[in-house]
Amino acid sequence: MQFSTPIVVLTLLFANQAVGRDGTTSPRIVIGFMGGMVAHDNAAHSEVQLAARLQSDYPADVQVRLFENRRSRQANSEILRLLDVDRDGTLSAAEKLDARIAIYGHSWGASEAVNLARALGKEGIPVLLTVQVDSIAKPGENDERIPANVAQAVNFYQRRGLLRGRRLIRATDASRTQILGNFQFDYKTNPVSCAGYPWYARTFMKSHIEIESDPSVWRQVETLIRSKLHAPVPRGAE
Repeated sequence: MQFSTPIVVLTLLFANQAVGRDGTTSPRIVIGFMGGMVAHDNAAHSEVQLAARLQSDYPADVQVRLFENRRSRQANSEILRLLDVDRDGTLSAAEKLDARIAIYGHSWGASEAVNLARALGKEGIPVLLTVQVDSIAKPGENDERIPANVAQAVNFYQRRGLLRGRRLIRATDASRTQILGNFQFDYKTNPVSCAGYPWYARTFMKSHIEIESDPSVWRQVETLIRSKLHAPVPRGAE
């Protein structure tokens, strides 16, 4: 089913910083990917604004990182570094399973979010949440099938203009991954300001950047991510 005004109902859980199975402090990690050729520090984009809010509100116990979508390997390496809480250069099974990771992105960045989650799954690292905003599959990537190491995934998209986001994401293993929804937005009668974007983006990919600029979309993205910052370990990871 498609929704023009989706509502994500969540219960936010508040707790102290998680303690891992071996008594060490388990980091919470939020990774964001930019779309197209956008720089990771371009503050005109909602991905950057969200990261700044999260880092400001959780300065001590949440590690927030933004990357261009071409830098997935760098993001992967940074996650491995952050998870190595005892700094011995290798990840124990406990360090992997204690991971608290949320990944989000727009356009090619959304495709890269799924690609990174898949790479982490091959290393035995769980992901609490992936968020795709108007996902456009990068060459050689599959942004439709969510890997089984992801506990929950959600997809926001629009279907107008030259660049149209993926309509549907599916779980590779529905017993391990919950698809929270595929939510459609339409801006024909409710346009969104895209101030700060170049003229060619506003002309040729208007709806694609409207969903990136839509406060109602990013409020839901933010609520979802915040709900995972204090989430319990998924049962499948026990």
